Amino acid sequence: MSTPRFDEIQVGDTLPALNLPPISRTTLALFAGASGDHNPIHIDIDFARKAGMPDVFAQGMLSMAWLGRLITQWAPQSQLRHFDVRFLGITHLANAVHCSGRVAEKRDADRSVRIEVQSTNQHGQTKIAGDAWVALP
Repeated sequence: MSTPRFDEIQVGDTLPALNLPPISRTTLALFAGASGDHNPIHIDIDFARKAGMPDVFAQGMLSMAWLGRLITQWAPQSQLRHFDVRFLGITHLANAVHCSGRVAEKRDADRSVRIEVQSTNQHGQTKIAGDAWVALP
């Protein structure tokens, strides 16, 4: 990975998009095991239906992790200074998640940039939006 340089980055620059395959039950089960989030609403269809949902759905932290991957594929994790998101909608099974980001602000004092990030599904519905501060050389 080539680390972006502060002097070369401009407000409005976009990060390379991260496009993921449709979410499957396997993806949810693997993330539950990896994260320790075994909430049955994400892996047990009967439980999800009793809760009023048509089926299981993705853990919010899974989509946040994908946004983190978007950022850390652009700049090393060691340069990430802050990462915050808002969960705006449920990411359902079979949703193909698209993660995007753009430079929204540059701060000369600490040579950092604020990146606005979001994840959307294949229908263009925003599921998560947030921002991150990344220090750049």
